[in-house]
Amino acid sequence: MSAMKGLKGKVAIVSGGATSIGAEVVRAFHNAGTRVVIADVKAEAGAKLAKELGSGVAFQHTDITQDDQIEHCASKTVELFGGVDFLINVACTYVDNGIEASRADWLTSYNVNVVGGVMFLKAVRPHMIKRGGGVVVNFGSISAKVAQTGRWLYPATKSAIHQVTRSEALDLAKDKIRVNTVSPGWTWCTLLDQISGHNKARVNQVASSFHMLGRMGEQEDVAQAVLFLCSDHAAFITGADLPVDGGYSAMGPEQAEPAIGKIAQ
Repeated sequence: MSAMKGLKGKVAIVSGGATSIGAEVVRAFHNAGTRVVIADVKAEAGAKLAKELGSGVAFQHTDITQDDQIEHCASKTVELFGGVDFLINVACTYVDNGIEASRADWLTSYNVNVVGGVMFLKAVRPHMIKRGGGVVVNFGSISAKVAQTGRWLYPATKSAIHQVTRSEALDLAKDKIRVNTVSPGWTWCTLLDQISGHNKARVNQVASSFHMLGRMGEQEDVAQAVLFLCSDHAAFITGADLPVDGGYSAMGPEQAEPAIGKIAQ
């Protein structure tokens, strides 16, 4: 397969890039010849990944609820690699106890999931302008568009991300900065691994009826979608959402059942 155009030699910051889906995004960029800064609070995992991938990948300890750390990460990236072309906002918190959640839980959820990414964009925007433009990919979710039992905070913040992305895309188009979201369906990740007791087959079994393609997503599926949105192949795409969900959001509540046939006499 030929490489995607417009990635080699560029510079990306991936928040939440130390583990799980974020780490797969970092690997995919590295394989495409993009230099990457991993921005994460998970110091051990971040340093380990940077060491594993070697030249062109660096770890920068960054708490996205702290503006000074975000600014430092942006400056350090420019110092290390000469600029910033791509910002991938993966970092998030899954804290969600539905109606039992406290005000502090709600504010933490918005602070990490929404405001952190906005502040990161604010920090890298001048550097992107100096490069003649850039690309931002925010992480939405299928959870932003449907009701899910016991989940209030995570879906609300992901829904907010979709609206913020449209606003960012509109206002930054003049800067030649494109902004889009990817919305993963059920994707094998640290959270699902923990919840299932490391039983990937069980997760796939549960997920199969919710996705047209009959399986959950792999981290590589999401990573390649991110790279596409950053590449020259997506040059006319901004303010959009790319569902990477195996048909989850298109199928609806009837799933694959022949519902009409069941009521026909």
